[in-house]
Amino acid sequence: MTTITLTMAQAVVRFMMAQKIETDNGIQPMFAGVWGIFGHGNVAGLGEALYQVKDQLPTYRAHNEQGMAHAAIAYAKTKNRQQMMACTASAARVR
Repeated sequence: MTTITLTMAQAVVRFMMAQKIETDNGIQPMFAGVWGIFGHGNVAGLGEALYQVKDQLPTYRAHNEQGMAHAAIAYAKTKNRQQMMACTASAARVR
């Protein structure tokens, strides 16, 4: 058995990529992609992990969290809730 060393973000991304669903069209990935707003809080971790697998799990840039949520909901409804999009955002509280 070989040990694989991963960051938490790399492990989460691999877990997401391993999720599959069987449909009439065969076995499909459960997550079709990720909507993201990459600020200081997640660019170094999750952003790097997603960039490493951009060909298998595409990442799309969003402008605000509400837009990502609406797009992800619309995608899931369009796919009859058999596939979905993940969303990630990093927000800093400015005072």
